[in-house]
Amino acid sequence: MAAEKEMNQTSLTILHAGEFLKLIKAGHWEYVDRVNGTGAAIIIGVTTEQKVLLVEQYRIPVHARTIELPAGIIGDEPGDKHESSVAAARRELLEETGYAAGRIEAVTTGPSCSGITSERVTLFCAFDLYRAGKGGGVAQEDIMVHEIPLVEIVPWLEAKAKTGVLIDPKIYAGLFFITRAPLKS
Repeated sequence: MAAEKEMNQTSLTILHAGEFLKLIKAGHWEYVDRVNGTGAAIIIGVTTEQKVLLVEQYRIPVHARTIELPAGIIGDEPGDKHESSVAAARRELLEETGYAAGRIEAVTTGPSCSGITSERVTLFCAFDLYRAGKGGGVAQEDIMVHEIPLVEIVPWLEAKAKTGVLIDPKIYAGLFFITRAPLKS
């Protein structure tokens, strides 16, 4: 409650504005706000062979390779500022993995990291997947796609972590949603 009261009485100061992010100070708190986009779409996709689609890439901020769910910014494409979260999820799934979804459903929305950024993410479950492209990301990305059997995913992630690859915890949130109830096909 004290933080809410402080925020109501404090003006925001933009410490720096870049092409994609703004650093904002509100009272004693500093956080990042996304400039070109309205949030992020994260996709948990499982193929008809019960394989989970994961992506691996080098992430400059953490100076390491990471394993993540396919994801991307909503509305960051030139000329598509009003892109829907579903359209972004479909676009990112295809760009990063080469798979398209016959059906896609939002399962939850929340903060990506509420202590550091204003960004909110929507997690989608993708069904009826089919190969529709090569994947691997766009020009500046170097994404490796992994198709891991659902029954082997936890030991696979543990083995990757032992090699020094960072595992995004949102993968486990995605697994919760696809394993808590039978998959709809």
